[in-house]
Amino acid sequence: MIPYSLLDLAPVVQDSTPRQALLNARSLAQTAEASGYQRFWLAEHHNMTGIASAATAVVIGYVAEGTKRIRVGSGGIMLPNHAPLMVAEQFGTLASLYPDRIDLGLGRAPGTDSLTMQALRRYQDSVDQFPRDVQELQSYFKPATAGQAVQAVPGAGLNVPLWLLGSSLFSAQLAAALGLPFAFASHFAPDQLLQALDIYRSRFRPSEQLQSPYCLAAVPMYAAQSQDEARYLMSSTQQQFIALRRGTPGPLKPPLEDIEAHFSAAELAGAGHALGEAIVGDQAAVQQGIERFIGRTGVDEIMFSAHIYDHEKRLDSVRIAAQACQALAKQTASA
Repeated sequence: MIPYSLLDLAPVVQDSTPRQALLNARSLAQTAEASGYQRFWLAEHHNMTGIASAATAVVIGYVAEGTKRIRVGSGGIMLPNHAPLMVAEQFGTLASLYPDRIDLGLGRAPGTDSLTMQALRRYQDSVDQFPRDVQELQSYFKPATAGQAVQAVPGAGLNVPLWLLGSSLFSAQLAAALGLPFAFASHFAPDQLLQALDIYRSRFRPSEQLQSPYCLAAVPMYAAQSQDEARYLMSSTQQQFIALRRGTPGPLKPPLEDIEAHFSAAELAGAGHALGEAIVGDQAAVQQGIERFIGRTGVDEIMFSAHIYDHEKRLDSVRIAAQACQALAKQTASA
């Protein structure tokens, strides 16, 4: 069985607060660590009342301080929003405090709207500078040379693995060209998953960081004691996708028993398409879903993503998915 990991956005649920969302993120990471997860990533988004992980590096430090083994990182830092030097300093600081536990996943999208981009003091063409910014960031993690005018302190010479993230083909091509591990965001944009993985593998060039291609895919995961309960829990995410498409994003809403009665068939189909790779059900169904996904994609690592309204139900879901992965590992070993 390949490594299994977890992606979190520190979701703010209805009638709760960002503080509670951050406390929940740390609790979730602790449960993931106890359940054998490889890594715990947090994503950067801005000006969204349903997501509390905007200051991603700060949240990573909080989570890393509350855990011992699990790798903690970004899934990802939206590089167009930042000067590469500042990212190197932030993650150099994290790597100094939590050695060999910090990952730096990088995204090309701004993770927000155009007005918020202006408030972040970045520019529309900063997305076009992404390849150059990635290489500049890489340079700051190399050992400093004599006479080097600008250094990341801390950062220079530290082991901070870089990943490129994407939901299309661009980052797959760039990750292959730079010899970096690649993570595909099939938890919300599944359409180009197989094509992106094929491009990445076929065009990969070895680098100092990575000698052979390594690809991860994120998938929605909703595990419970029954199929019906798992689908009920997923209805909160369905509502979230519909609200986003309506232009009315907000806190994560409670699940609905009869979601079909609240939204149009077209809206439900749109949410269903975004959740097309979702693995949903009890432990047996989740195990089968994981096995099928790995067999179809050949990924080196799977990363689960699930926004569940009830925190205790979310912890249960994470535990059940881990049990499914462990059972699959035993099945594979005995085959």
